Formats: sequence, structure tokens, C-alpha cells
Amino acid sequence: MALTDIDISVVIPLYNEEESLVKLYEWIDRVMTDNGFRYEVLFINDGSTDCSWQVIEQLHSTRPEIVHGICFRRNYGKSAALHYGFQRAQGQVVITMDADLQDSPDEIPELYRMITKDGYDVVSGWKKKRYDNRLTKNLPSLLFNATARRVTGIQLHDMNCGLKAYRQEVVKNIEVFSEMHRYIPFLAKNAGFTRIGEKVVQHRKREFGESKFGLNRFVNGYLDLLTLWFLNRFGKQPMHFFGLIGSLMFMLGFVAIIVVGGMKLYALQHGIHAMLVGTNPYFHLSILMMILGCMLFLAGFLGELVIRNSPNRNDYLVKEQI
Repeated sequence: MALTDIDISVVIPLYNEEESLVKLYEWIDRVMTDNGFRYEVLFINDGSTDCSWQVIEQLHSTRPEIVHGICFRRNYGKSAALHYGFQRAQGQVVITMDADLQDSPDEIPELYRMITKDGYDVVSGWKKKRYDNRLTKNLPSLLFNATARRVTGIQLHDMNCGLKAYRQEVVKNIEVFSEMHRYIPFLAKNAGFTRIGEKVVQHRKREFGESKFGLNRFVNGYLDLLTLWFLNRFGKQPMHFFGLIGSLMFMLGFVAIIVVGGMKLYALQHGIHAMLVGTNPYFHLSILMMILGCMLFLAGFLGELVIRNSPNRNDYLVKEQI
């Protein structure tokens, strides 16, 4: 099939989900057939230690023109799996979902319509009613998403939902790295795709196995959010951050050291007993601030040198040209 012949690419990252793969594919195939979609399914096996890959090979043997599989040598994480799937996807609309049957393929037709008819670049699912543990998952998720909305400016209730739909142009112009799969809408926004929508989707109870993510994902999520915010704000101009803070710290330290010296001279002129400048703690704090200010300034300067020599320093997303 040519590139434009495929309506939908379904990208499914997975890790040890052998029990659910056949049922998931049959469900996807039924939805696609009922709606007349031309489609492909890409299973990204992220280093599973069970028989997931053998199941994918079996599915591929029955529908080689539709079912495709990619197998990593070891577990690299969901971001790596999605990035590789996005590179291989050929559909006009790319839909991602988890392999644990908690995402319903019945949502696919409406997600497709919102991309192709309503003109959205990204549509994120919102699992408004969840069946997870309220204390360990729901409450941390609410706090996490509230923070993400505040920092990114994207008003999504469930930014980390695995069920999402993308215009093909979006997935071909973003890079999902580290653990940034939680913030793909933010990556898309930074790349210039600002039409980001949301759809309430069904959240189903897990039928097989157990969750592969622990509470540490929320801690890592906040750190990744700060990283993305910083790279978006100062990624091409690090001197604007480090240089500004470094200069302020140096000036404060310099002024403080003048004040300490002035107080000592005043005491000497008026015969007032005062401690030695070298034993004054404010003197050492002033010196420390000046040193830290210089180090931060140099960090910004070195960052500018690295960017200046980067082959991608002038890479910008061009929408169209005539």
C-alpha cells in the first residue's frame, strides 16, 4: 500500500502482555472492518520476557500486510517504543494505545473523525471514570495533571493517557526521548502544533497481568516536566537563564563585600571595635556568591558555544512554502 492508502496506524507499545494481544488485535480489526478503515497495527515489543513476541509473529503470519512488529533487545521504556513506532507509521492518522486492554478500540472512529474532520493536530483521551486504586494512582494523577496544565498551558485533564490520536505530520516532527511520552502534547505544542483537543474515553479494568508503572513515575514525571519547560524556554539561549542569574549573584556578592569593607573602615575611623574582615561570615558569603555567579555565567557561556557549534542550531519547523 502507498503512504496515503493507509487511513490509520495503530501503534501499541508493550511489555509482557502475551495474554491480551490476540484479543486486542481482534477487537481492533473488528472496529476497523465495521468502519471501512484501511489500517495497520504496529506492535512495539519493548524487551518482553514472556511470549509476547511469539504471539506477534503468529498474528503477523495471518495478516502480514496489516500486522507489523518491532522487537527491542531489552526494555528501553515506553518513550523509545513510541518514537520507533512513530518513525515506522504510515497512516494519515496515528493512534496510540496500551496493550493491556484498558484502552477501548471502540474510541478509534471518533478520534479519527476529530483529527480529519474537526482539524485537530492531537486528540488526547481523558479517562474521566477510572478503575485504578484511588490512593496510589488517582490522587497522584490529579496533582500531576494539575501541575502539567499550569506549566504547559495545555488544558488537558489526563495528559498521560495512552490513548491518543495524532495527525501524521505531528509524529514525524517530534522526538519522544527519555520518559517524555507523558508530555507528547507539550512536545507537539513546542513544535508548532497548537490545535490540541480532548475526548472522554472509556477506562476498562485490567484483565491480565499487572501494571508496569510504580509511584516513582510521578516523581520522574515532575522532573521531566521541568526539563521540557527549561528546554523550551532556554534551550536555544542558555545564557538568558544562567547568565542572568549568575550576573545577579555576582553583583549581590560584590555589593555585599563592599558593605562589609565599608563597615570595617567606618569602625576603624571611629575607634569602634569590629571583627576582622577575614573572620566575618558575611565576607565569606559574599565571596561565595561571587564565585557561584561566575560559575553560572560561564555555564551559560559554554552552553552558547555548544549550541553555536550544533548542526541543528537552525532547525525550525516549516509549515509550508511556495
